[in-house]
Order: sequence, then C-alpha cells, then structure tokens
Amino acid sequence: MARYTGPSWKLSRRLGISLSGTGKELEKRPYAPGQHGPNQRKKLSEYGLQLQEKQKLRHMYGVNERQFRTLFEKAGKLSGIHGENFMALLESRLDNVVYRLGLARTRRAARQLVNHGHILVNGSRVDIPSYRVAAGQTISVREKSRNLDVIKEAIEVNNFVPDFLTFDADKLEGTFTRLPERSELPAEINEALIVEFYSR
Repeated sequence: MARYTGPSWKLSRRLGISLSGTGKELEKRPYAPGQHGPNQRKKLSEYGLQLQEKQKLRHMYGVNERQFRTLFEKAGKLSGIHGENFMALLESRLDNVVYRLGLARTRRAARQLVNHGHILVNGSRVDIPSYRVAAGQTISVREKSRNLDVIKEAIEVNNFVPDFLTFDADKLEGTFTRLPERSELPAEINEALIVEFYSR
C-alpha cells in the first residue's frame, strides 16, 4: 500500500489527531472534513474503531502498511506487552528520533533529512528512515549540513526533548539512552485496538 501523500490537514481532521504536531489542523474545525463533517453521528463498528486506530498510528509516524505490519510482527516476538513494544519500536525509528530531538519540525521533514544523508548514527551516515536506533547510539548532524535552515528553525522552536533522549543543542547531537516507557508515548493512541485489528 502506497504512502498517503494527500492533504495532511484533511487527514488530521478525519483521524481526529494532529499529524503535524502543531495542533493547528484541529483548532478551527475539530471535526471530520466534508460537507457533513460537523453532523456526522455515525457510530463506528468494532472493526471500524480498530482500523481507525491503526490508521491514526500509521499516519502519525508516516509509515507505509508493509513496514507497519512488519514492525508489528517484530514487536510480537519481544517479551512484554505487544502493543507497547510496537509503539516503542516505532519511536526508535531513525526519522522519529531525529524529530524527537527537535532537529526537524515534523516527522516528514525528519524523514527527508535522513533520506538526503544529513544524519549520522555513531559518526556514520545513515540514509534509511526506518533504521532502528539502539539504546546508547548517538545521532548527530553532518558537519556540512549544520547550517541548513530547516534544522536551525526546528532548534529555535523546540524546547522539549523526551526523557529517553539526551540532546546537546550546541553540538547538534543526541543520544537514544533507552526505549521509551508507555507513559512517554502518544496518549491519544489505544494500541490494544491495533493488536485486536491484526489478531482478527
């Protein structure tokens, strides 16, 4: 299944979450798009709820269906709670870590930084957004890329780095210290519904 490339604001409103991370999409019209948006009282079936939750999480991290499913299956092989392991694996993707460090304002922008070779992991260039960052690995910006406007602008507005990361704004370098705990992951997601969806 191809990655969604349509208007992200429309998608944000349909899913009821902010995909840009700014929350602006839902400020003006916090209901679904379309002429019947504010009056839609359709009750979703159990399957519909599970599917919606899966789509919410998939679009939040900007992952295509195949990658999403593969990661879900990997999470099932780890000890612990399947849904929480899955979300922790999504958080450890390189594009997401770049976003969480505040080197990009959105996950989409972070993915581009990785794709274009601006990001180093332990000093080596990695241009695969889905690369899984391990605890203790250091993420930094290539010397040549330090003056990129997108990075400078992101650093200016970002003032929050989660506890499972450390970040040095002067060196433009951060460390993925450990896997996140459930309390540090998106609260608006009910991962149990996603586990149910794939267990059908």
